Amino acid sequence: MLPWKPRRAWKHLARPLAALLLAAAATVVPATAAHAQSAAPSSGWNDYSCKPSAAHPRPVVLVHGTFGNSVDNWLALAPYLVHRDYCVFSLDYGQLPGVPLFNGLGHIDKSAEQLAGFVDKVLAATGAPKADLVGHSQGGMMPRWYLKFLGGASKVNTLVGIAPDNHGTTLLGLTALLPYFPGAGDLLNLATPGLADQVAGSPFLAKLNEGGDTVPGVHYTVIASKYDEVVTPYRSQFLNGPDVDNVLIQDKCALDLSEHVAMGLTDRITYHEVVNALDPAHATPTTCLSVIG
Repeated sequence: MLPWKPRRAWKHLARPLAALLLAAAATVVPATAAHAQSAAPSSGWNDYSCKPSAAHPRPVVLVHGTFGNSVDNWLALAPYLVHRDYCVFSLDYGQLPGVPLFNGLGHIDKSAEQLAGFVDKVLAATGAPKADLVGHSQGGMMPRWYLKFLGGASKVNTLVGIAPDNHGTTLLGLTALLPYFPGAGDLLNLATPGLADQVAGSPFLAKLNEGGDTVPGVHYTVIASKYDEVVTPYRSQFLNGPDVDNVLIQDKCALDLSEHVAMGLTDRITYHEVVNALDPAHATPTTCLSVIG
């Protein structure tokens, strides 16, 4: 009987481990998620009557992160861009049945299909030939599947990833425990496949990055923080390939202590760098003073 006791112990520990990993990943969503609405508030974004200007000829599609949604992830960045005369749109993706408000949990390849349909909708409404994408966390990585496998490269000019998990994450090493807990990986995959897909070394990430990180014709910017506690190590966020600009936000402002969540939700230094990536012809230096820009 003794050999079975350790197995039962591991089995009982599998669910708490999964919960621990989920708790770590949940830091990508703000506390206000519980108050999310089904559509963006009337603050100027998701306005399908918006027509891109000559100065900003492409609509911007915002792609939320794991556990995020189309409202809460963008309560600061969307108005920041609208104020600068961009047409801005955001979508919900990766919903699981019976799980309201918290999105980005489904299989990421299926989420990319949702993004593809949303971009088509935005392009049809605005009349623009291409869009720009700005994503936080999973939302900065997932669009690469759309670009690489779903024809998105012909419809997207620029992808800006804010703290994206382009090569997966170890969640500060927690995922290294998975082999010691038989069944934990299967549990994660069944409960939240979108999270399992983001674990470094997952089959999804292997296919996404096989043959190179980028596709021709798309401009890529990655904005990372050395204080990121979710996508670890932080340099795994950076992309390799032509037409890539990898930015460490502390190189722009050494005083910026923003970690994974703050970069997407509140950090105006990050936002200034986003605007530079969207309009490089009129880029201005990003510094600590960009917080008041």
